[in-house]
Amino acid sequence: MQKLWREFISRGGMLAPRNSRARSGRFIATPCAEAHTTNARFWIGVAIGLIALAFALPTIARAQTGAHVDVITVTGAIDTWIDAYINRGIGLAEQDGAQALVIVLNTPGGALNATQNITTRMLNARVPIVVFVHPQGAWAGSAGTFITMAANIAAMAPGTTIGAAHPVSSSGQDIEGDARDKVTNFSVSIIQGIAKQRGRNADWAGRAVKDSLAATAQEALDLKVIDLIANDLNDLLNKIDGKSVKTAAGELTLNTRRAGINPVDMNIPELILHTLVDPTIAAFLLSLGLLALVVEVYNPGATFPAVVGVICLVFASVALGSLPFNWGGVILIILSVITFAIDVKVNSVVLTGGAVVMFVLGAMLLFMPLTPQPPTMPAISVSPWFILVMAGAMTAFFLFILGAAVRGHRYPVLSGAEALIGATGTALTDIAPSGLAYVKGEDWSAEAQEGSIQKGEPVKVVQVEGLRLKVVKK
Repeated sequence: MQKLWREFISRGGMLAPRNSRARSGRFIATPCAEAHTTNARFWIGVAIGLIALAFALPTIARAQTGAHVDVITVTGAIDTWIDAYINRGIGLAEQDGAQALVIVLNTPGGALNATQNITTRMLNARVPIVVFVHPQGAWAGSAGTFITMAANIAAMAPGTTIGAAHPVSSSGQDIEGDARDKVTNFSVSIIQGIAKQRGRNADWAGRAVKDSLAATAQEALDLKVIDLIANDLNDLLNKIDGKSVKTAAGELTLNTRRAGINPVDMNIPELILHTLVDPTIAAFLLSLGLLALVVEVYNPGATFPAVVGVICLVFASVALGSLPFNWGGVILIILSVITFAIDVKVNSVVLTGGAVVMFVLGAMLLFMPLTPQPPTMPAISVSPWFILVMAGAMTAFFLFILGAAVRGHRYPVLSGAEALIGATGTALTDIAPSGLAYVKGEDWSAEAQEGSIQKGEPVKVVQVEGLRLKVVKK
């Protein structure tokens, strides 16, 4: 039997009667069994090959269809996180063999240092960079003008605008004195250098910074500020197909007519931090942070409001640092919260009204520069609806919620041992000096504070020690 089992294993586990017939009750492997084993191995090999082919199909398809482009979408102010996003997109396009990186752009402007970093990275990219101002109604304002100029190919959708690149301070106001000339001349030299390197209209670029010139898509095309006008992304890829551009890796010819589109989205940290750079969100974080600190002041040791307040104020400072805010608006909002907090104690209609007015004015002025700005510069402001809703919410919070809590602290304690102090009752026994007293519906051990108290006489609690009351004759 053992010999038969060893033969079964050595033959691949297939047994058949010798000569297809049983002899003497023994079974041995046959040529048919060996053929069956070979077939099984063949089909296992086919299955493995099919699995490997399935994993390789995406790579094979890309190799056959050839080209793809990476696409990033830049919306809102140009800030540190947009800088990081564009830098990451360029790096990815260089690594994955993209025909080009397309930057779909819609921005009113942003920080000069972030803009410098972005344009420097674009000028030194080893992959073609295409900037597409899109959709209709989009802007390539201020910093967006620099970024568009730095592209290998600059395109705009119909109904879009570019320009108004005059530098302003972080508060949104014109820079005064010598600093103004220095910053303006520095910005002019940068954008003209970029324009010359990309073969674009350097004279117009300089005037866009000096005089805040702006141009529509058709005007920009006629002035040789951009290379083409496209209706959408597919139209853009068809129109740039076959164009040759010069990159840090040398001259490259684009093959984009049937190229695949690979969207590259912002990651979570970039998205969250960039979302903060919004006027309404910045105003909300500033207001919420101040309110939380006021709650902590009125409830020392609560800790949670203090933590929330600090976090909100830090995020608010991050948002304000990337926006052209006005210190006058910030001061008015802070004063309004302080006035509300004082009003909780004083309970004055004048203070309430003054606090509301200060908050509304502060929110309106928060992103409104005190000096006239070019009419082509898009407005940055807090939503009027937010101002009205937040003013009402702050009034309700201070008058009804925080005010009720503060007034509650003034009332006598109605529970616990402290509630017994001052309470009156009756001596159940002689208290000389110890005995029993009936106070607030309960029997208590009592001790006379002065002299002795007869049974049935009224008493008053003057002190509580554990479960014993110290009383005096009322």
